[in-house]
Amino acid sequence: MEWHITDAQSLRIIDQEIGDHPFSPSEYEVVRRVIYATADFDYASLIHFSHQALQAGAAALAARSTVIVDVPMVQVGIMPNIQASFANPVYCSMEAITRPQRDKTQAAWGIETLARRYPEGIFVVGQAQTALSAIVGLLEAGDIKPALVVGTPAGFVGLEDMSDRLSQTQIPHILIRGRKGSSVVAAAIVNGLAALAWQAYGHTSNGVG
Repeated sequence: MEWHITDAQSLRIIDQEIGDHPFSPSEYEVVRRVIYATADFDYASLIHFSHQALQAGAAALAARSTVIVDVPMVQVGIMPNIQASFANPVYCSMEAITRPQRDKTQAAWGIETLARRYPEGIFVVGQAQTALSAIVGLLEAGDIKPALVVGTPAGFVGLEDMSDRLSQTQIPHILIRGRKGSSVVAAAIVNGLAALAWQAYGHTSNGVG
């Protein structure tokens, strides 16, 4: 989206309420977008960036790496900005053609299928906890090596364990710790990353919001 005067006023309020923070300037731009999208300041303490996560993600976007998402809401939320910048292919696990599975959800099996096809892509899980579990399993087996994993699903059972396991890998990642999360958060993170990448690689940021 393009920033308007009301957006600037909202961002100023966010800056005032957050005050001092431990984030780098680039990380803070992403955090602000998440808070702006959700009106929830808890995310300032819940979001976790691994070392060089934004740099790795920006480089992958600039290289037009494939982006794989778990649900259509994430896909719809990021497509305008992706298309206005690097025009990366964006595929959704729910649209992947797969054979029926009794022991896996459609999101999990779909994202696993796409992950094997694009093992070095950018993976974004905004809603389906089972999809994040599938990605972690593939990582631990050494079957994929993503450029970046964004994980923001809400959940009550096993989500902390999955986040811990992902954090123990060497894969760049951006996570929401705890039970909170949503597709809106995932889209805000990717849109912030797209804007940073567009600026970092020598383009104007016009049209990237």
